[in-house]
Amino acid sequence: MSFCDYTLLCNFPKCQSRVSGFAWVTVCSHIFCDQHGSNAFSRSPAICPACTSPLSGMLDMVRMELSPCEQYKAMVLAGLPPDVILDISARALAFWSYQVHQEHIHQEYRLSRADTQLKQMAKALTQQNQSIELELTGMKREVASQKKAMEKYQTQYSDVSEKLMEKNMQYQNLQGQYQNLQGLYDSLRRPNMVVDVGEGDTLLQPGHHAGVVRPATPQRSPQFLSVGQDGDSRTSSCLEADEAKTFQFSSPSRERGRPVKKKH
Repeated sequence: MSFCDYTLLCNFPKCQSRVSGFAWVTVCSHIFCDQHGSNAFSRSPAICPACTSPLSGMLDMVRMELSPCEQYKAMVLAGLPPDVILDISARALAFWSYQVHQEHIHQEYRLSRADTQLKQMAKALTQQNQSIELELTGMKREVASQKKAMEKYQTQYSDVSEKLMEKNMQYQNLQGQYQNLQGLYDSLRRPNMVVDVGEGDTLLQPGHHAGVVRPATPQRSPQFLSVGQDGDSRTSSCLEADEAKTFQFSSPSRERGRPVKKKH
């Protein structure tokens, strides 16, 4: 871009837009766009918004057309002596160079501010990266420890599983042995039950004389016992699971003298 194509910027602090059409120029070498210049200079006394200088003179601020017509260009300096024309041109060029210099300073300030912000952001980013790297390192260590613990638990699980399988096999073997012993016990128990029932049926016979029957102990099978030289017989009774009976007979020697009563 050539020097003549450069456009000045509005000196209002919050504007900084390129001026076009009409602009307000002050004696303190500041330029404002038409909107902010009209608002600032409509109050009395007028004060420059850029440097707060008072603008009390009639020509301290002037509204200028930035793209004048050819007729204005032909008549504005017509009739003036060359030294005045050169003085006016020098002052106009000084105003232009001052604005360009101020814009250059402002751009350098913005650049330095952006550079400072960039350095601060880079520093913060570096610190954040360091903290993230530390956290990542800690997480990697934790993952490694968790993997070791998982491998340990897997080994323990395998050992426990093998022991459980061995115990299950032992349990199945013991269960088979128990079933075999139970079958053997049942096969040995059936003949004994048949013998006990046969002996229980022969406990009392109708041809035996009266005597005292002694109760038999549960551990022994019922037996007939003969005791005494006078022929008195004594029998021991069998105690079964559902009932227990004791039979007692009178001795024949004691009952001989008593008459026999007949029941009608």
